[in-house]
Amino acid sequence: MPSGEYDPETVEAKWQERWVDEDLYAYPERAVDPDTVFSIDSPPPTVSGSLHWGHVYGFTLQDFVARFNRMRGDEVYFPFGYDDNGIASELLTEDELGIKHQDYERREFQKLCREVTAEYEGEFTEKMQNLGISIDWDQTYQTISPEVQRVSQLSFIDLYEKGRQYRQRAPAIWCPECETAISQVETEDDEQASHFHDIEFGVEDSDESFVISTTRPELLPACVAVFVHPDDDDNAHLVGQEAEVPLFGQRVPILEDERVDLETGTGLVMCCTFGDQTDIEWYQAHDLPLRVAIDESGTMTAEADDYAGLSADEAREAIVSDLDDAGALLDKRAITHTVNVHERCGTSVEFLVKDQWYIKLLDKREEYLEAGEQMDWYPEKMFTRYKNWIEGLQWDWAISRQRSSGIPFPVWYCEDCEHVVVADREDLPVDPLSDDPPVESCPECGHDEFAAEDDVFDTWATSSLTPLINGGWDWNPETEAMELDRPELYPFDMRPQGHDIISFWLFHTVVKCYEHTGEVPFDSVMINGMVLDENREKMSKSVGNVVSPDEVLEKFPVDAARYWAAGSAVGDDLPYQEKGLVAGEKLMRKLWNASKLVESLTEDAPDAFDHDDLKAIDRWLLASLDRELQFVTEKLENREFSKARDRLRSFFWHTFCDDYLEIAKQRVREGDDPSAAYTLQTAHKRFLTCFAPILAHVTEELWRDMYDEASVHDQPWPEPLGLDADVAAGETAMAVVGALRKYKSDNQLSMNASVDLVQVYGDIHGFEEDVSGVMHIEELELLDEEPEIESVVTGVDLDYSLVGPEYGAQVPDIEAALERDDYEVEDGVMHVAGVELDPEMFTIEESREYVGDGDMLEAGDAIVIVQHGD
Repeated sequence: MPSGEYDPETVEAKWQERWVDEDLYAYPERAVDPDTVFSIDSPPPTVSGSLHWGHVYGFTLQDFVARFNRMRGDEVYFPFGYDDNGIASELLTEDELGIKHQDYERREFQKLCREVTAEYEGEFTEKMQNLGISIDWDQTYQTISPEVQRVSQLSFIDLYEKGRQYRQRAPAIWCPECETAISQVETEDDEQASHFHDIEFGVEDSDESFVISTTRPELLPACVAVFVHPDDDDNAHLVGQEAEVPLFGQRVPILEDERVDLETGTGLVMCCTFGDQTDIEWYQAHDLPLRVAIDESGTMTAEADDYAGLSADEAREAIVSDLDDAGALLDKRAITHTVNVHERCGTSVEFLVKDQWYIKLLDKREEYLEAGEQMDWYPEKMFTRYKNWIEGLQWDWAISRQRSSGIPFPVWYCEDCEHVVVADREDLPVDPLSDDPPVESCPECGHDEFAAEDDVFDTWATSSLTPLINGGWDWNPETEAMELDRPELYPFDMRPQGHDIISFWLFHTVVKCYEHTGEVPFDSVMINGMVLDENREKMSKSVGNVVSPDEVLEKFPVDAARYWAAGSAVGDDLPYQEKGLVAGEKLMRKLWNASKLVESLTEDAPDAFDHDDLKAIDRWLLASLDRELQFVTEKLENREFSKARDRLRSFFWHTFCDDYLEIAKQRVREGDDPSAAYTLQTAHKRFLTCFAPILAHVTEELWRDMYDEASVHDQPWPEPLGLDADVAAGETAMAVVGALRKYKSDNQLSMNASVDLVQVYGDIHGFEEDVSGVMHIEELELLDEEPEIESVVTGVDLDYSLVGPEYGAQVPDIEAALERDDYEVEDGVMHVAGVELDPEMFTIEESREYVGDGDMLEAGDAIVIVQHGD
């Protein structure tokens, strides 16, 4: 029997350890019927630091689904991964060890990365287990492991052979700080202060000039053309001539193109290779020359003449100064504009021409959109973000990264003809920097020397394969086909993730898996929001409003945190507010104390009881609980955790504990009532199983102590008992009990104090004895007719937003007349102080008063008259 106060610190640590030791959540090694599997494609957290509160929130929501479906009889596959092969882990290593990857040979630096990330992963695993997340830890993977490297390289070969990948020397989005190409999805818009510079350009062989406004004068040495809009009559005469670029002197053609924005600047635009996406389009459409003025590190090249070697920022300042000295800077004005930056480091991106590997996207946007439509979205509104991303795609997916830590491309190039040689599948994983190519001579030209590809995959090119990684996707040499070792998992039942990576992880997973298998990779998507601070601001280390899990769990039990996590609609951001954790802790203690009472009352409860012999209130309680459980089940199925949590808590706390438990307690103690004892125990078991997905630890402690050595999390989800009961009469009876309890409290009477006479106008037939017993009523009378009640005006409330502007100085006279009750209302219009107030200008406040003997109480739809004492 539960004894003493609940000790969550001891209880939670005990069950977390036992759940792992008992392999309670292990996915079976035997063959599993696909119809009984519920597979979760859980997100592998990026190894970039310590566990944060967003991880707690996201994985707790996933755990609600895992525990719920496990109790519904499914074999739940709930793995855990670490995304440790990309730039985030590389930056972590550099920061942790105070080094730069450029100073190390790649294999040596990768070894350092593994050591650093392994330490963080061990800490992460321990903390996740301390949260009671029901993960099968035997299904843990790292995206840098040899097994995953093999899957990633197999993906590359498969897409290459299908013609979905290509290598091209083309403009790429480049981060000068990280010194690597990045994809469109890794950029974000940032509002930054800048300046418009009005710069005078000359026209060839004439005294004429024109002005171009630009925020990037450092790109003047990269200028290759000037563009005019075809509808720009004022500048049309310039088309076909050549412009002379100030300071640098190159002559460039003046061309026309509809992509010129007539509303910005002067209407003339310089095209530089490259300043933005439009520059790239012009470069390709008009076959312009290439002038690269900024290199991979953001440093000016020899094209910049005297400014070579300066950083782009330094060059901008020097060029502006020299333009001013030369009389070519006509104006400089401050502006704020949107700049494309690398989302990871906040550095403004550049566009450089590089040899890069791409995955084709743009030709199949409609197919990827249709694939998204095949999935169930929780919440539905998040599909719009997926749709908008696809419709806004401008680039194919660049998957090459110029970093040290990552999975190598399994590719070599013939040094003579540049023919691509791809590794054999049976040799994977390979590293071309240390492994030999699979051929001794080029199949194309016979040359015998090869250059190794030294780029690595974008991390999303690997993490987008998680459904296939978990499904055991590999090459079968006997069938010469890619196959799944665990086909029952695929497509996965649920992909849970944050809304911030829909365009990163979700979209790229759809692309990869759809291309490899021809199927959508998951049946449903559950998108969680972000954790905000208590002021609903985004948590940020720089702002100092980050809440660490360690700090929270030093003050509150894990189950309280789980209760808090269920507090918002899925997809919505959830502020961290301690009142939510306090409420969870109160519920845990309420459940603990109520359980102690239930066990003391049910020591002799029968294991079975003929439901036809249940008393009316017992039938009502179990029938009402059926209805509540149906609601809770439906909401959990639809990932509406907050609605399920709040409805279950309310019924348990108010209906069961406040009302029914008090009635049943009296019946058991005074009459040894088996119907009440059976109902108490039956309802209590159902409460424990239904609270178990959210309050995982306290329910486990109570269940194993009171009922069964097996885990509550292995119990079947409650099915309806199918009892018939007068639910309405029972609810009315409970409302009467609640009203009488409040009456006693307001009149400073003990709950055991006798009440002389109670009259009830309302249907409580069949529950009279229970109401009388629990509230100690000497005489209970049911009324056939409503007691004589009259409405009494208690005041008039003015809408001053309407009355004030209309009547101004007359308002005090209106208030004084109302105070004297000197007014009349006819046809909804009030006549007062010589004016007429329209119906929307006032509200008459009324109360219902009983004109007979006794005190009137309102109990829902029922009216209760209490006569007590002299």
